[in-house]
Amino acid sequence: MAVVIWLVLLEGLYVRALRILRRRGVRVPRWQVAAWHGAMTLWIVGLLSPIDSLGDDGLAFHMLQHLLIADLAAPLMLVGLRNPVLAFFLPRDVLVPLARARRLRGGFRVLRRPLVALPVYVLVLYAWHFGVFFDAAVRHPLVHALQHSSFIAIGVLVWWSVLEPKRRRLRGDLWKIGHVLTARFLGMFLGMSFVLIRVPIYTGIYGTGKREFGLTAIADQQLAGGMMVVLDIILMVFALAFFFLRAGEQYDADEQRAAARRPAVT
Repeated sequence: MAVVIWLVLLEGLYVRALRILRRRGVRVPRWQVAAWHGAMTLWIVGLLSPIDSLGDDGLAFHMLQHLLIADLAAPLMLVGLRNPVLAFFLPRDVLVPLARARRLRGGFRVLRRPLVALPVYVLVLYAWHFGVFFDAAVRHPLVHALQHSSFIAIGVLVWWSVLEPKRRRLRGDLWKIGHVLTARFLGMFLGMSFVLIRVPIYTGIYGTGKREFGLTAIADQQLAGGMMVVLDIILMVFALAFFFLRAGEQYDADEQRAAARRPAVT
């Protein structure tokens, strides 16, 4: 029930922001709105579909849930929130106190820096996959909710500097390729370990026998790791292609602006 209320609240805030902007004559691109609703759809599927309950009986579905709500939904959410929507997403009564909370804003500014966000991402991702923490997340709903929240949070931290939601126009800086590739490679090592380890892990939670859909413990484990690796590769290829293209477009635009500022030669 809490998840439903949270999702309805987020959607309500987004629709409210769109209405305010529409009244002011500001057009929000359709692809941006589609990205937001894509994130909402992934959260609904990951948190309210049978995937949630199946994750209690097998590692693959548990991993699928995390990939949907964090690795995919987090960047889509940031794309959907980019300015001008971001400036109007929260009500003024909430936004003003946040704007005045300098320590909070300063802390977030530090955490989202690439050289800080990456270590935090790795620490949180790997810590939750230690047996004691993973066991607690599967067995206790509140701990599981904390796990979900932390995965979404580190997803936001890693993608924030890349997607720059406070800007209206996304810059095509090439360093972003290295940032995304580093993050995905660091996460992919965890997925590869699930694929390569030949003994069942998390047996205290899932046991050693057959799991959902007749999967053996090893097959379930390898499927979970395989999904992580495949998604990491897809995101790396996308980032490589997109930001190379965006960097080329930005270079051409900068050259045109520079040429326009040069005095005409007579």
